[in-house]
Amino acid sequence: MKKLLWLVVLLVLSPSLAQPRSVKIGFVSTLSGGGAALGIDARDGFNLALRLLNNQLGGLPAEVIVADDQQNPDVARQAVDRMLKRDRVDFLTGIIFSNILLAVGDAVFEEKVFYVSLNAGPSEYAGERCSPYFVNVAWQNDNLHEAMGQYVNTRRFENVFLLAPNYPAGRDALTGFKRYYKGKVVAEVYNRLNQLDFSAEIAQIRAAKPKAVYTFQPGAMGINFIKQYAEAGLMREIPLFLPGFSADADVIRAVGRPMVGIYNSSHWALELNNPVNQRFVEEFRKTYNRPPTLYASQGYDAALMLDAAIRAVGGDIGKKEDLRKAMLAGFNSTRGPIRFNPNGYPIQNYYLRQVVQTPSGEIVNRLVGTIFSNHGDAYVSQCKLK
Repeated sequence: MKKLLWLVVLLVLSPSLAQPRSVKIGFVSTLSGGGAALGIDARDGFNLALRLLNNQLGGLPAEVIVADDQQNPDVARQAVDRMLKRDRVDFLTGIIFSNILLAVGDAVFEEKVFYVSLNAGPSEYAGERCSPYFVNVAWQNDNLHEAMGQYVNTRRFENVFLLAPNYPAGRDALTGFKRYYKGKVVAEVYNRLNQLDFSAEIAQIRAAKPKAVYTFQPGAMGINFIKQYAEAGLMREIPLFLPGFSADADVIRAVGRPMVGIYNSSHWALELNNPVNQRFVEEFRKTYNRPPTLYASQGYDAALMLDAAIRAVGGDIGKKEDLRKAMLAGFNSTRGPIRFNPNGYPIQNYYLRQVVQTPSGEIVNRLVGTIFSNHGDAYVSQCKLK
């Protein structure tokens, strides 16, 4: 009886012995409005990976709490505060837009909760403001733009017109492009975030008569810009170059034939020949009846990273330092094995893709070649983490 009594007391005092420890993930993303397609793709990729992992991460049962930030920093702050204080989540992820992440990041880090970014990669968190509780499985904001700046430079376009929305990722975008493009910038224009009418900017482009145009416009902004650029007849006159997220499957579906021929830069492609990516592409098409985007691949990879890191610490997610080491050590992603710099940003390849129409009539991106191999970010030397 004494042994039985002590066992009951032990179970009461140690609920973890009575039931398996679970892991709580707070998933805050843009699921409505003009940027919704991006958040939905990321969520669908994350959920797909979780299903294929039997709804476990690192062997622990996983609970995902989802909130729509409505692309509004105030709404995001409320959702994150609720998840940290009421839901007591173990990890946060999901944010698409850098201004949203910058609005909530410090509060997350102060609680010593890991933020695993599946998209937003502001330069602020790459340099002096880097945090041991931040890891990005996608890229640093500048990276895809650096790759396209390098490619446009090799094409010897003597000048370019640059256009991006006026928010942190837009400014990082053009900074990254200019880091590798050595020709003349005839104009550097920043439009409003969430702008859908680009008639004034297109008139500026026509008047400037550049040899090429480079623009970053996420979500519905990119769809509208490309449609209006094509309708203005500029596709035939001035080559348009894009980062991959402005020329991905969601944009192709919405714009259609005018996309054919456009070159874009990406860290991921449908055809990447590794087992993780092959399974991801096949299962995503089968589950959602559409081709995946890079946003979906990043959502999938975020779940894979969490699974690998939690497994590496034997499910003891209280071991924060060991968890961070496990995350930075890397994992097998849809892009193949990747590793991370001390600031939490990945070191990986960046590719050139081109939108083509297949003999069956499908319009898709095709891998053309590699622009950068094992490329890191430009800010890591400013980060004091080891």
